[in-house]
Amino acid sequence: MAAFTAKDVQALREKTNVGMMDCKKALTEADGDMDKAVEILREKGLASAAKKASRIAAEGVIGVYSDASGSALVELNCETDFVGKNPDFVALSNQIAKTAVIAKPADVEALGAATIADGTMSVTDAIQDLFLKIRENLKLRRFALVEGTAVSYIHGGGSVGVLVSFDTDAADSDEFKAMGKNIAMQVAAMSPEYLKESDISADELAKMKNITIESALNKPDSLPKPILMSIIAKTIEAGKWEQKDIDAYEAEKNNKFLFNFLSEEAKAALAETAVAGKEEYTANPIFGKLTEGRIAKQIKEICLLEQPFVRTDLFDGTVGAYVADTAKKLGAKIEVTGFVRFAKGEGIEKKVDDFAAEVAGMVK
Repeated sequence: MAAFTAKDVQALREKTNVGMMDCKKALTEADGDMDKAVEILREKGLASAAKKASRIAAEGVIGVYSDASGSALVELNCETDFVGKNPDFVALSNQIAKTAVIAKPADVEALGAATIADGTMSVTDAIQDLFLKIRENLKLRRFALVEGTAVSYIHGGGSVGVLVSFDTDAADSDEFKAMGKNIAMQVAAMSPEYLKESDISADELAKMKNITIESALNKPDSLPKPILMSIIAKTIEAGKWEQKDIDAYEAEKNNKFLFNFLSEEAKAALAETAVAGKEEYTANPIFGKLTEGRIAKQIKEICLLEQPFVRTDLFDGTVGAYVADTAKKLGAKIEVTGFVRFAKGEGIEKKVDDFAAEVAGMVK
């Protein structure tokens, strides 16, 4: 008979957070040896984790940590939103972020192998220990490390995490910190893709221009009137419109809601004519101005410093102008040098349960 007491079982439970029955079985197998029982629980947990590794872990939390040497974001995933809100799970994500700042690992594998901050085991083992309690597939997906001055923001209890890095001599001022947080909140809300226009490569700009042109040609009602009239004339001349659409056009051609009176077939024929005449229309200076205007609008949407600052109650202008205004007021140097935005589960294909089909299958 194994030499252990109920107090030993309770002590093992407090040490591992594993259920009472599992602790009792482990102590029995270990003949009362506490350290051996811990190893047995971990080995069984690893086996169980391996079985669950294929299950989709798209929920979770974005952890964050900052100190004078740097800042880090970490995405730690789990299977359910319930576990994603677990205090121990959230605490572990922040502890891993602190580890990233201390260890400065090259990749996720190196972070997993690093000794966890304020602990003695590796990050991977710490995740495994939490699995023993939670029993869900847990995965350290990614991290971002920023050295130097950065301001962080966590939104929605960890659903989105942001780091904005700066080159400044005003890092300790309250005004700078408030500004930094406001910009981090802007990144969280508006999801910019680039810091500034010059960060967009020539290939990306060319792709953006081509998509803008194709989109405009496939939506003739958005084209300038002189070009639209030309497309309509060519479409009618080619016999692509039925008489009812020709009549509707003649009756409503000066109506700004003209397209409400045309059939879907007529609209499709216009797009076909526009796309076929792409070379001619794109050479038109009027079309060129349309394209430039739409690209400029897109750049304002995807470049952080070009975006309109959302806190108009504080400043009316672009984010870049807000930074410059704050620097002027402080008499300091402030330059935004980059940003990182993590949203939990982004890019992970989640399983969609068809409960109706499942029930139907059960009653067959």
